[in-house]
Amino acid sequence: MSRQLDQLAMLESEAIHIFREVVGELERPVLLFSGGKDSVVMLHLAAKAFWPCPVPFPVLHVDTGHNFPEVIDYRDRTVARLGLRLVVTKVQDYIKDGRLAERADGTRNPLQTLPLLDAIAAGRFDAVFGGGRRDEEKARAKERVVSLRDEFGQWDPRNQRPELWNLYNPRHRVGEHVRIFPLSNWTELDVWRWIEAENIELPSLYYAHDRDVFRRDGMWLAVGEANQPRAGERVERRRVRYRTVGDMSCTGAVESDADTVARVVEEVALTRITERGATRADDRLTEAAMEDRKKEGYF
Repeated sequence: MSRQLDQLAMLESEAIHIFREVVGELERPVLLFSGGKDSVVMLHLAAKAFWPCPVPFPVLHVDTGHNFPEVIDYRDRTVARLGLRLVVTKVQDYIKDGRLAERADGTRNPLQTLPLLDAIAAGRFDAVFGGGRRDEEKARAKERVVSLRDEFGQWDPRNQRPELWNLYNPRHRVGEHVRIFPLSNWTELDVWRWIEAENIELPSLYYAHDRDVFRRDGMWLAVGEANQPRAGERVERRRVRYRTVGDMSCTGAVESDADTVARVVEEVALTRITERGATRADDRLTEAAMEDRKKEGYF
């Protein structure tokens, strides 16, 4: 157990160092905060990094409009409790005025890129903290902790800076910005062990609960206003939980009885499939779906 705590302490120290380094060198950082577990952990780390002062930057949410109500409620309560400035940009506004069009598959996750880049430009943010981890997906595995984005917000995997030891280079030209990933070296299990150690509250859907779901493409999808079963898809009442949270239309639940943090830790320790690989339909569109989106400016 002491070895686990030593590992968590090292990861925490590294993340806090990254937050302080970026805030010390750049002028207008922002943290992506959706209410999902990784963004919650990031925000908790940021609060520790600058305690007793308040978190010195706003938080940004790119709202697809296809949200789990529990997550939005948690987001708003957390922002109010910490006294943060919340910037929300809505995909629905872009669809309404014709800048974006609904996809045939109904998911809005891939539509978040343009609103995100516009929000970064409007806020003149030069650093954007994101909760991506290298264990999640192969495109994220090869991205640096400090990831340069060009004047169009795009990422070039072939144009990455070396990161030796704990030395990071966030410098960039006018019009460019950097994405910062303090959780790069964390695993899903590390995240849950730290949540347990820090006694962090999460949205309730991360724990086992009964929910109306239907089966599509090998995943259990929740029934919701923007997510209705198609012909031949049968609604069932199942005991499930969510390993990752995104657009309701593309985020699958897993059957589980893990209704406490300790039981989730045990469950995650035994799994061999990443949370995105198991439960995110938007990452299954092509073999390089995530990398293609990141090149365009996605999270």
